[in-house]
Amino acid sequence: MRHKYLLSSIVLGCLLLLPTRTKAYPVGAFTQVSAGGSHTCGVRTDGTVDCWGRNVDGQTIPQAGTFTQVSAGGYHTCGVRTDGTVDCWGNNTQEQATAPTGTFSQLSAGGLHTCGVRTDGTLTCWGWDYYGQLDHPADTFTQVSAGSYHTCGVKMDGTVACWGDSEYGKATPPTGTFVQVSVGSAHTCGVRTDGTVACWGYDIDGRATPPPSTFVQVSAGGEHTCGVKTDGTLACWGANSFGERTPPAGTFTQVSAGLYHTCGVRTGGTVACWGNNTEGQAPPESAVGGIAEHPEVEPSAAAADGGSSTPNAFALTGLATGGVLLLAAGMWYARRRWLT
Repeated sequence: MRHKYLLSSIVLGCLLLLPTRTKAYPVGAFTQVSAGGSHTCGVRTDGTVDCWGRNVDGQTIPQAGTFTQVSAGGYHTCGVRTDGTVDCWGNNTQEQATAPTGTFSQLSAGGLHTCGVRTDGTLTCWGWDYYGQLDHPADTFTQVSAGSYHTCGVKMDGTVACWGDSEYGKATPPTGTFVQVSVGSAHTCGVRTDGTVACWGYDIDGRATPPPSTFVQVSAGGEHTCGVKTDGTLACWGANSFGERTPPAGTFTQVSAGLYHTCGVRTGGTVACWGNNTEGQAPPESAVGGIAEHPEVEPSAAAADGGSSTPNAFALTGLATGGVLLLAAGMWYARRRWLT
């Protein structure tokens, strides 16, 4: 009987210390990938969506069916179905995962908000609006990108419009015409019509200082930026605390910079990821190409804090500390029971 108290406490403590990964990482061919805060999602060649990484809110459990595009945000994910409707899953504390009706051509999941381009070119945004990141101009757009506290989009005439928090000038775009824009945590980058990249906003670590080259696509992450050059190779700049701006060799069709990790789709369709992998969001490539397999782990029952677009270090520390304290308390209680 006395041993039961000690065993139960150990089991409960260890359960709280379990990681929050959800399943084996996917292999196979993809058409698109999106790196979020601590999770990643991609669209397979058959249109189905696979996700991997942190899953405390169900952000890596996609809806069934086929999609043309997916976007991983802070703690939620949204995708455009083949019929143009939108589905979202994961954290919904600010209604960022409450998708509107209608048909869309493209969308972007940010920290606690989401924006999408409807098939008629108008914008719709939903979720948290403290900084005005939902208050888009009444124009028509070809593409939109949602960040933590600001949003930017490419208008029909090629100019860029931004709204929301503009600290460091991240929501003050330069003049000229663009084909694509990408919003990071505190900076923004875009591909001009001539293929060069322009960045604006916070730049102490070089995240807003692109190399002198031509690109077909760019992605702004937490503290770094990556882009696909016209020859298909990748270039990354900015912070490199976890190796997030150290891409592998080879040619790519698309790249996505997350908070502290990056993933890209190779020309053969396999996905490569690099950078922070503490939640399984950036597993290394296997010897045969594509994402390496990892043993399945059930998600933790702990609730998410849902407070920002980035993984909350205090929440993770609190979860681990809670497990340790419960384990210690259980052992103390078991010892007391043993002695009495």
